[in-house]
Amino acid sequence: MPTESTLLRYMTRFRCIAERCEDTCCSGLKVPVSESHWHRMQATVAPLPEEAERLRQCISLNPGGPSTEHAFIQMRPDGHCPLLDTERLCSLQRRHGDTLLPDICATFPRVVTRWGERVEVSGSMACPEVARLCLLEEDALEPEPLPASSAHVPRPETTRHLPVDPEDAYTFHAETVRAAMLRLLHRREYPLASRLAMLGQLAYGLDDFYFRGTEAFRGEERAAAEARLSEVLQRFELPDVLRSIHQDFTGLTLPGGPCVGLFRSVLKARMAAGRGERFSTLVRGILESLRLEDGGAKDLDAAWHTYAERWRYLEAQHGERVHRYFHNSTVHQLWRSPFTDSPSLLAYVFRLTLRVGLLRLTLAGHPRVAELSHAPSPTSDSQEQLDRAAVEAFQLLAKHVEQSPDFLSLAEGLVGAGRGADTLGKVLVFATF
Repeated sequence: MPTESTLLRYMTRFRCIAERCEDTCCSGLKVPVSESHWHRMQATVAPLPEEAERLRQCISLNPGGPSTEHAFIQMRPDGHCPLLDTERLCSLQRRHGDTLLPDICATFPRVVTRWGERVEVSGSMACPEVARLCLLEEDALEPEPLPASSAHVPRPETTRHLPVDPEDAYTFHAETVRAAMLRLLHRREYPLASRLAMLGQLAYGLDDFYFRGTEAFRGEERAAAEARLSEVLQRFELPDVLRSIHQDFTGLTLPGGPCVGLFRSVLKARMAAGRGERFSTLVRGILESLRLEDGGAKDLDAAWHTYAERWRYLEAQHGERVHRYFHNSTVHQLWRSPFTDSPSLLAYVFRLTLRVGLLRLTLAGHPRVAELSHAPSPTSDSQEQLDRAAVEAFQLLAKHVEQSPDFLSLAEGLVGAGRGADTLGKVLVFATF
């Protein structure tokens, strides 16, 4: 685990590609405007009556809300920001510079987290260029020292701060636990599904004493609890332990139809919420590709078989490339989203596994992947076509599904208390998908 401020290597390569991007940063999102920025916007455009009126019409005030959400930009019916110009660039930024932008607009796609005194910079895969850089390069997730320049941290005051409090064992030991999780994920001699099962077993091993609000590390019990924490983490460094988990996990055979039905419901619900034309087009294509437009139990089983066939094709023709997508994406998630946001480590691993399952269905159902799988043999541009499908699938799910309240509520409902053997069983179910 690094002891200095870091950024992930792909972020050293990131440059906004502006009008060449296939998406716009704000489409389909809810953009908050802080009270201070709203007043600054008004003062800046006041001498320009036409622009002032346009700004007034596209801002919806939020009476009684927190100062950071004093107002919201009212998106157009097509999901795009009304401040975009004819080249799909921000007219506010073009005329007045970055200082006038709301915080989220000025910092996106950077994700900046402060662990105690140490800063980590990653990115949001809701940005297509971040998704490309993160998914496609083998070394994308290597941590590098954060340069002294503030370019990677444009508004330090908005940095998310995770205090490292010795009295809060869950957060105090979080970096040590995450380092162990990252080491497991980097055991690439095992399939990602087995590594997710290993993470589940690791979380289960800690489940009865390491969780949010634990009292196990208080007072005289602290030394014993810390020794036990260290013992569990070290056990998951042992080759025999990992081999045994892999063998037991690969012996599991579970029906995939129910998972297909769940993921179909998620995609249809997000499409119905009006998340923009790119997302809706992708979801319609996936549902048609897997014949999931309506469908009962038999159709779900048929879709499961189609899904499995597509994965056999992907493994046979593009295995190394596809493994990179999912490995990089999962490692990225551990850097980007602290597990301390979840009530327990097991609940976090469940959500991580649920996310991988949804991504796998989305990629296998992508119309471009369907076309590739039906081709008699790979063509010269097959990998390029697959890369494009992966970037689109991962980016649109990151933007329109993964952080949505209804998806988070679904994950919370499925995981329940987020503790115990029942939760571990659900981790294993979705890991087999």
